[in-house]
Amino acid sequence: MSRFAAVAFDLDDTLCRHDHDVDALYRRAFERAGVEPFGEPSELWPLLDGPPDPDDRVGYLGAGFARLAAQHGRDVDPVALAAAFEAVADESRVAYLPGAADALAAAAAAGPVGVLTNGPEARQRAKVEALGLADRVDAIVYAGDLPRRKPHAEPFERLAAALSVDRREMLYVGNSLAYDVAGAHNAGLRSAWLRGDPDDAAAPYRPDYVVDSLDEVAALLTADDRSGDEAATRTEGDG
Repeated sequence: MSRFAAVAFDLDDTLCRHDHDVDALYRRAFERAGVEPFGEPSELWPLLDGPPDPDDRVGYLGAGFARLAAQHGRDVDPVALAAAFEAVADESRVAYLPGAADALAAAAAAGPVGVLTNGPEARQRAKVEALGLADRVDAIVYAGDLPRRKPHAEPFERLAAALSVDRREMLYVGNSLAYDVAGAHNAGLRSAWLRGDPDDAAAPYRPDYVVDSLDEVAALLTADDRSGDEAATRTEGDG
């Protein structure tokens, strides 16, 4: 028996990842913007500021392109390049991350399952359909269409209402400390942080649990509170 009344997941980089040919996508963006290509995708990613900003994806990418252009001595409009990159990206080109299907199945066996994504439905719907996710979960909340997104409490409250459960009895699994863990805390949910690197530390945030892969979610759902909390504390200390 699960110790949670419901389980919910973040979407991007938690349940799924983009499955593009990144090099081809990068070149198409330059072609669309009418700019002679410079640099490589592998040079762009380290120049971005942390995780994507769901409120300003073009600005987030544009800052990276601005830094890359400066490094290559190019005079371009980085915002136009970022907008072109967004325009040519095919949102249906996604794939489940390892363990995601099993984690969803384990959650469904335990109770209602939800998805909360910060993106708007207009962009995220293609991912949901490509993954067949609507048939696997009971509710999806697109916080990008709400007045407030994660880490505000409102999207989590909407999801709890849609699942007809007390949000204090829900577990939320996500990869972002600033959006997923902080948001779950603000709304009174328990959080499981899916960290990307075993050496990453959660501090100054305090997720209730830390998992290094979605394969660990099934055990987390059925462990008693004492063993789960000890495991979380032990994992955070290792980070």
